[in-house]
Amino acid sequence: MHILNQSPTDPAFVQDPYAFYEKARRDTPVAYWEDYGMLAAFDHATVHALLRDKRLGREIPAELRKPVPDHLQAFDTVEEHSMLEKEGDTHRRLRGLVLRAFTSRRIANLNDDVLEICNDLIAGFPVGEFDLIPAYCTQLPVRVIARLLGVPEEHGDDLLRWSNAMVSMYQANRSRAIEDAANTAASEFSAFLRAYIETRRDDPRDDLITNLIAAEEDGVKLSTDELIGTCVLLLNAGHEATVHSMGNAVKTLLEHDTPSSALNDDNIADTVEELLRYDPPLHMFTRYAYEDIEVCGVPLKKGDEVALILGSAGRCEEVWESADQFVPSKNSKSHLAFGGGLHFCVGAPLARLEMQIGLKMLFEACPNLQLAQAPVYADSYHFHKLEQLIVSR
Repeated sequence: MHILNQSPTDPAFVQDPYAFYEKARRDTPVAYWEDYGMLAAFDHATVHALLRDKRLGREIPAELRKPVPDHLQAFDTVEEHSMLEKEGDTHRRLRGLVLRAFTSRRIANLNDDVLEICNDLIAGFPVGEFDLIPAYCTQLPVRVIARLLGVPEEHGDDLLRWSNAMVSMYQANRSRAIEDAANTAASEFSAFLRAYIETRRDDPRDDLITNLIAAEEDGVKLSTDELIGTCVLLLNAGHEATVHSMGNAVKTLLEHDTPSSALNDDNIADTVEELLRYDPPLHMFTRYAYEDIEVCGVPLKKGDEVALILGSAGRCEEVWESADQFVPSKNSKSHLAFGGGLHFCVGAPLARLEMQIGLKMLFEACPNLQLAQAPVYADSYHFHKLEQLIVSR
């Protein structure tokens, strides 16, 4: 078995993980990533296959579960009721109920909201150099998700704080301080949602929380804990991924002097897919083996965890010519930035809508937008995101 050594917190890797991925793909489709203590798949074909392999799953096998420490009880309670961490009938039921409320019509109806929010944010840009991440990339998705859920937008700062703290649990540099902050955020967010859900039970509105309350399958509805877990997942997964997709996208577009034609109505959809392929926000997704299997001739025993390197799959030379180059017209729809299989991102249509409208409006309103400082990626693997994006217009 080929063994790889690469710290995910190494500064050079943080700034450019793609050089490591390229070497890994050249050597072998799968290898043992010693720093993580697990097998990792790097090429598109293998990652694509494993995402759809029902012998693998996200839910921790019962025999591997460990007692939850006291300082993580609130965080674990939210995770325990998240469909992202479930398989089988439980996952099917939760996902089915969510999709009954999270319909394509509801997403399409957010078009005017996204336009309004973009216009408002752009109008508020400061004069001179400024950081586009908090000014635009962060605010757009959090305000959209607040409107979608039905939560007042004035709670946006709380939603951001809770989301950032909880998502930090998945970073390679996780510490006790991060764990404490995540647990506090989970407790506060759960209390907020519990009270808000009870309000919506008595006063239903045309929002996602009301629709999730009403969603039912075979006489079974989401419990309050499942409602909380679902709302937290929609915020954390939907918001965090879109923020970093948008930031990475603007960086890429500016660094490549991308022509305005790539962002017009005819081409924006293809350009967004290429941006997601070229520099996605989530680089690793893990699965547990539920039985003994082989991955490209390498044994994976029941209970073992395997890393699916989505960031590497998007640069696979066997799928795309000049895979390391950003080409807006490239046919990139087979990228894996949204995952695949049973856990394919339910928020993908919303993320695409936000990016297509958000990027188009940004560059139309700011045709002279340019980088004012060299962008720097944050030490947050397996998320690939910018610390800041200082621009001028």
